[in-house]
Amino acid sequence: MSLPEPREPAGPYRVSVVCLGNICRSPMAAKVLTADLERAGMSDLVEVDSSGTGDWHVGGGMDPRAAATLRVHGYLTNHTARQFDPEDLATRDLVLVMDMDNLDEVRRAVDERGVEFGFDVSRLRLFRSFAPGCGPNPEVPDPYYGGDDGFTAVLNMIEAAAKGLTGELVSRLRG
Repeated sequence: MSLPEPREPAGPYRVSVVCLGNICRSPMAAKVLTADLERAGMSDLVEVDSSGTGDWHVGGGMDPRAAATLRVHGYLTNHTARQFDPEDLATRDLVLVMDMDNLDEVRRAVDERGVEFGFDVSRLRLFRSFAPGCGPNPEVPDPYYGGDDGFTAVLNMIEAAAKGLTGELVSRLRG
């Protein structure tokens, strides 16, 4: 899968990860991807943030179960939830969503405002589509209404996709 060209060749490549409430999947993905990029020596070349399509949790922290799962696996957990803003499209090179509902929400924003910001759907992808062999369903399910084991399963999916994406970013930005 080919990544879109950087919008600002001299600046960092900006990746935004989007889920529903920005307290489980997208902050987990942002923390894992950031850690993988640091290990690959890419933290100066790529910026990662996250947001949610809904506004229920704006200003709050990460879901305690998501934070505990990350902590157990050695990841950082500091996070303040924010809502996806269509104006984010003006500065992001790649927007990655967790599931088809998130994709539909963000695609509506792209359809309504993307031209204004020079953002087209080629910069919008499902996060898990970067996981090798993810199968026919590249969605990351929402673990919010389940138990702790759902957060571990989601972390495994995120780690696989983050490794695949990091490899592609290394290839794209380091040639």
